[in-house]
Amino acid sequence: MSIEDIKRKHEDQLMQLPNVTAVGIGESDGKEVIKVFVTHKVPESDLQPQEIVPKKLEGWETDVEEIGVVTQQTE
Repeated sequence: MSIEDIKRKHEDQLMQLPNVTAVGIGESDGKEVIKVFVTHKVPESDLQPQEIVPKKLEGWETDVEEIGVVTQQTE
């Protein structure tokens, strides 16, 4: 399966995790990865096992990136 297929397959599940605001595809260390954007990073020790973003999804690595709170800009 392509990285796009795996992202789509797992996106709804990832969006249910604490602090997750978006899921996309990006690059880390020259490799394509599934990007998981969060408002703020939390140590794994502070999360329940089911709240942790998996390191890989069906062979594709994930990369958690802290982006803060996303708000809509008005004109």
